[in-house]
Amino acid sequence: MFRKRIKATHLDNLDELAALTADGKPVLIDFFQVDCRPCRIMSGIVDELAEEFADSAHVVKVDVRQVPGAVAAFTIRSTPTFVLLGRSQRTPSKKARKRTGGAPAAQPASVSPRWRASGLVKKDDLARVLETNGGSRAG
Repeated sequence: MFRKRIKATHLDNLDELAALTADGKPVLIDFFQVDCRPCRIMSGIVDELAEEFADSAHVVKVDVRQVPGAVAAFTIRSTPTFVLLGRSQRTPSKKARKRTGGAPAAQPASVSPRWRASGLVKKDDLARVLETNGGSRAG
């Protein structure tokens, strides 16, 4: 009769991000604090996005007070801060192509921050960012 709603995953340490980015799906990270009023407002929106993009993207939350190194690793200055990690296929430079004889060598895709915003962000804007980086809504 009732089905359990999918919510954003809470990360306990930044090492868990490597496993999430390995499958190639975009990863939307919500850096928040428990006692932050705008963070509580955005929490429901982030959980809705986690449910809508459950199959095609990872939506995670990171409590900046509980996860050591999160503030320094992503230079978080205020909460909530949203960062989208996505895979970008690096194309070799002209110099590198010249060394290999003109054949474009396939380089591994690197995971890099593709988008960032702080404060209250509209749900439509977050959804658009996920969709333009490979996510698709379920249903």
